[in-house]
Amino acid sequence: MSTPTERPTTPTSPQPSTSGRADLTAVGIDALAVLVFVLVGRRSHDEGPVVLGTLTTAWPFLTGAGLGWLALLGLRASGRDWPGASIPAGATVLGGALVGGMLLRRLSGTGGTPVSFVVVATTFLTLALLGWRSAALVRARRA
Repeated sequence: MSTPTERPTTPTSPQPSTSGRADLTAVGIDALAVLVFVLVGRRSHDEGPVVLGTLTTAWPFLTGAGLGWLALLGLRASGRDWPGASIPAGATVLGGALVGGMLLRRLSGTGGTPVSFVVVATTFLTLALLGWRSAALVRARRA
């Protein structure tokens, strides 16, 4: 009589190294960074209605950042296990926010994309989206 052999179990899907809560926090901080970018820009240009104007200006960049997060999830599924608070994850979200945001802004007619605006947006969003991640990394290394 033969005895059954034990089979090693393997997960059916990749297991993320970060908790869902940490990723949700990172998504929230990224969204806040985009909203601060929009609010600062609107204030410096003394533009119209605050709530509606902010939403009109912000949606392309928030959508682009969301596309960056979707790309990050796709990269995780292919084996790149980047936590949401990591610099590579931030670079992915930044790419989505900038490229996706500028394209959506242009295609939707919600605003132009002059070179000066692209430079300011790139500078601000890079500092914001990678800056908080860099600060978190330094803090984690000190702990």
